[in-house]
Amino acid sequence: MENVLQTGTVTLAGKLTTGFFAHAARTPEKQAIWCEGNTANYQELAQLVCRWSNAMAANGIKRGDHIGVLLPNSIEFVALMLVAADLGAVLVPLNTSLTTAAIQRAFEVADVKHVVATARLLESLLKPELVADFVPLWLKVDGLWLSVDEAVEGAQLLADLLQDIPPDAKPLHMGQEQDAFILTMTSGSTGDPKPIILTQNSKFNRAAAAVKLYGITPDDRTLAATPLYHSLAERLVLIPLLTGGTSVLMSKFSPTTWLECVAEHAVTFSIAVSSQLKQIADELGNKPQYDISSLRCLVSSSALLDPVVKADLLEKFDCEFHECYGASEIAIASNLDGFAARTKLQSVGEAAPSVDIKIIGKNDEELGVGEAGEIVCKTPMLFGGYFKRADLTKAAMWGDYFRTGDTGKLDEDGFLYFLGRTKDIIISGGINIYPADVEAVVSEHASVSESAAFAFPDERLGEVVAVAVVAANKTEFDLRKLRFHCCEKLADFQQPRKFFVVDELPRNAMGKLMKFQLVKTFANVPL
Repeated sequence: MENVLQTGTVTLAGKLTTGFFAHAARTPEKQAIWCEGNTANYQELAQLVCRWSNAMAANGIKRGDHIGVLLPNSIEFVALMLVAADLGAVLVPLNTSLTTAAIQRAFEVADVKHVVATARLLESLLKPELVADFVPLWLKVDGLWLSVDEAVEGAQLLADLLQDIPPDAKPLHMGQEQDAFILTMTSGSTGDPKPIILTQNSKFNRAAAAVKLYGITPDDRTLAATPLYHSLAERLVLIPLLTGGTSVLMSKFSPTTWLECVAEHAVTFSIAVSSQLKQIADELGNKPQYDISSLRCLVSSSALLDPVVKADLLEKFDCEFHECYGASEIAIASNLDGFAARTKLQSVGEAAPSVDIKIIGKNDEELGVGEAGEIVCKTPMLFGGYFKRADLTKAAMWGDYFRTGDTGKLDEDGFLYFLGRTKDIIISGGINIYPADVEAVVSEHASVSESAAFAFPDERLGEVVAVAVVAANKTEFDLRKLRFHCCEKLADFQQPRKFFVVDELPRNAMGKLMKFQLVKTFANVPL
């Protein structure tokens, strides 16, 4: 029996496609999705999904098959997600900027049998001389190779694949709640792909949690501005399609186009990564004429939001504002609303509904209020494990709780404070120093746009604090004043011993800070 969530005017059924096809039958002419000038109503999108699903089945794609996906944000990508849910197939979406060798490695790790991509990418993948070891990738991935846009030798064209499928084709309904749905690739700093299994049920639970937490209704127009190979954007396009709303999908983020998109499409809800929101706040300060009055609710995600930026956003956005903390394996773990943010500005909020958060110590013992340790979470949004890595899956759990690898503490009111990645803790002379404590002080100085504290090797103390700084105005930046500021606000053991002024901090496509790149770049620079 399917799970059902009833909240307000929204009913969600546990199978991902059930709600979508119900809305397509109920409101066929309503706009389902817009992406960079292309649009589809519910009837058009449902027809594409049904024809594509039937065509894939006719061409040998079976329930459980893994499909490598190399597509930009597009209506076709969103339709393919629904196709996979209908078929019970598993998508393996990858960053389209990866090298051919990296794509081949990911395909091998994820047992990819079929590929869906643009013609441009297929041309490079189907050239054996460009593939690692000179082994043609099409010999290793010997299923369907499908181009969504133009004809390319060695692959079928989507338009041709659909020719023999009638417009009134029906959904197959082969996918089940427990089926793997998405394999999200994560490699951390090692470069070794580690696929996260997200089942149809976990994707449904994540969408349902957002609907309940943020009060999403069929009237909402939801904006996604991050790559669809990441779970956040996938959730953001599924939420409106499961609730009967409208999805607004940007192909590429910039603060100007984000604000223009909100104004032009009357966007009411979005989850944005914190680095995007900082740029958006800066852009609003420079050009306050943008009409963002349609925004009902805005959520910051994916990385800790600087308290100064958070305060700025609360002032500039006249809408419900939230900050959430989470990870790809667990989605949303905590929620901080705009009201609580005014008294708990440094916090990332309380445990989200149905989530339990604890802090554990080095010996896996549960810690008390105010004690810093690893953040662990028990949640119905939990991933399905790491693909073919039962050892990693087991190591990632503390009983029923997921070990985030992050350090934090809980206050007496149950609010969570994120202190950094466990592996990023700086241990100087045996004393633990939490990067977030240092960064909060450095970033509050007017001369600093943003900062990142990291461990710097030291013969006497083992490690000392180093800080990479992005200056608000490089020509006027005065390091001496910043050092005095740190002396006044930080304890002796927290004092940065080395500052590096950089043009920007290294981040991945989701805006997450990659501190290992700072360590790699600056670790050998003498003090």
